Amino acid sequence: MKTQDFFNKVQLSLQNKLPFVLYRKPTAPENSEFLIKSFFQKNKQLYVAENYTESGFVMAPFDLNAQKSPLIPTKKSEQINISLHTSDLSFAENQNPLDKNIQETDKQNHLDLVERGIQEIKKGKLKKVVLSRKINKTIHPDIPAIFKRLLLTYPTAFVYCWYHPEIGLWMGATPETLLKINKENLTTMALASTKPVEGKKPPQWTSKEIQEQQFVTDFITDTLKEEVTQLKVGKVENIRAGKLWHLKCDISAKMKSPENLKQILKDLHPTPAVCGMPKLASKDFIIDEESYNREFYTGFLGELNLENKSELFVNLRCMQLHSNYCEIYVGGGIVMDSIPESEWEETVNKSQTMLDIVE
Repeated sequence: MKTQDFFNKVQLSLQNKLPFVLYRKPTAPENSEFLIKSFFQKNKQLYVAENYTESGFVMAPFDLNAQKSPLIPTKKSEQINISLHTSDLSFAENQNPLDKNIQETDKQNHLDLVERGIQEIKKGKLKKVVLSRKINKTIHPDIPAIFKRLLLTYPTAFVYCWYHPEIGLWMGATPETLLKINKENLTTMALASTKPVEGKKPPQWTSKEIQEQQFVTDFITDTLKEEVTQLKVGKVENIRAGKLWHLKCDISAKMKSPENLKQILKDLHPTPAVCGMPKLASKDFIIDEESYNREFYTGFLGELNLENKSELFVNLRCMQLHSNYCEIYVGGGIVMDSIPESEWEETVNKSQTMLDIVE
């Protein structure tokens, strides 16, 4: 299928309100060719993953207790894979000037939220909590153009565009793998901490940032140890995503039984990288104190049981698009020695690339 025909099919699905997902798995930054995979559902029905033995593309929310996990099923969809060269990804440049005016009320609300989180940590109720905010921006979205910008801007990320008429349209570029499963072999990563890219040198990390990444590693290994064997933790390294650096290490193991994927997902999600520690207390604090419903932000998404393989990613660096505006989600990890003003600046830094991409 030609590139233009593929994106015409995307537009036609939107017009006919038929569910679909387009995605590209992480690639090497020097790659000039991308494999775009897609599921185009043949009806408008809302399917859900009940026990995660189903096959298709799953889109799970932050709070699995409050919301179902929509599924675009393999058997109900047309699957199309196309190879795109970077030269195929032409699009009109974003002509809208970036609005750098920040509402003071938005800033103060986030500072107050972070301060409340720090106080809970000082009381001993939490060790860490991830707090977020939502940025509304008026746009007239060109869906193919935004998707192409995401592909070019985030070559090492999982990039997607997901749509269901009953839920809406979500797009994003996440650097974080939740789980990869190939038969009984399981791999994941512990990713946390953020610094903006400055020049060519990798960043110098503070003890707070190193500790934040270690929290995630400890949580994942402690959670998995009852469900797996041969658990191995790799060395911590820098990973770049767009204009940001993160710390991460890879973790691998063998599942005791392929049947317990649902339990592993329930135990792992949400991880400290998107929620906090202890998990239940930090999740309750987020639901009670954040001024909005995260929905699919910091949920997970990806291929489920395709030829005995699953590849799921944490839904970071994402946005929801509407007819004339978008909502961009951004957050950061809060620990004992966090400084509210610095945490605010981190969310500003994280939002800049996405704000540049939308038009």
